[in-house]
Amino acid sequence: MNQPMTSTTEHHNEELIERLAYAGGLPFVLLAILLWLVDEELHPFVSIALAAYGAVIVSFLGGIHWGIAFIKNTEYQRLHLIWGITLSMLACLAVLMPAFSGLPFLGFLLITAYLVDRKFYPNAGIKHWLTLRFRLTIISSIACFIAAGAT
Repeated sequence: MNQPMTSTTEHHNEELIERLAYAGGLPFVLLAILLWLVDEELHPFVSIALAAYGAVIVSFLGGIHWGIAFIKNTEYQRLHLIWGITLSMLACLAVLMPAFSGLPFLGFLLITAYLVDRKFYPNAGIKHWLTLRFRLTIISSIACFIAAGAT
């Protein structure tokens, strides 16, 4: 049965979303630290793991725009669709690049995605998530930049 969400349910969902979002930032931090700690022969494996994870997250951020386009029929619907797939393609490119350039590229993609979200989230009615997006963008992009320094 579909019952309307209560404010308690909404509160629990927001808490869960925040916890999961911060948990999603942990691999960025852990893999960036690991790159500085492991022997050089393990660098390719760890850097590919970080680049792949970063690309998945960037694609996920693009997927949010597809979700917005499916739900909201706005003047920006086409832009949401185009931006969403563009993020995925650029993230794929970052994985194919050497780590010393691919990881910073992912960091800049994460920042760019946040800046675009600042423009489009308010119109989509999800402006309240921008603070969380900002924090996670700082964590993930800095991790990518620090990790690139180890390659």
